[in-house]
Amino acid sequence: MADMLSGFSRLNELNAQQGMTKVNRAGRDLTFSDVLKSRLEKDSGINFSAHTVDRLRSRGISLDQTQLDRLSSAVDKAGDKGGSDTLVMLDDNAFIVNIPNRTVITAMTGDTLKENVFTNIDSAVLG
Repeated sequence: MADMLSGFSRLNELNAQQGMTKVNRAGRDLTFSDVLKSRLEKDSGINFSAHTVDRLRSRGISLDQTQLDRLSSAVDKAGDKGGSDTLVMLDDNAFIVNIPNRTVITAMTGDTLKENVFTNIDSAVLG
């Protein structure tokens, strides 16, 4: 039994070292990424893939309510024009969004955009 408890303690230490802080809600452990994703989706009506949440966090991208509203508006515009997979440029950030699902697939900062090539997109919105 002591070995099992020691193993759980070590697992919690490893999670903390990797930035995987957990919040316990109604018997369910939520990681920081879970909380961030839930908050972004609630505030904007836009879904964020787990990959995107990781990219937002690792690249230091934070979105305020105005930016979330602009992103949502860009998704609406692309959808109105028949876009399916769209590059949305907001300030110094770029987002690839699957329009039918209203899901952000990935996010990049201006620093990481310089040498990137975007493929498999059918539209772009400069917001």
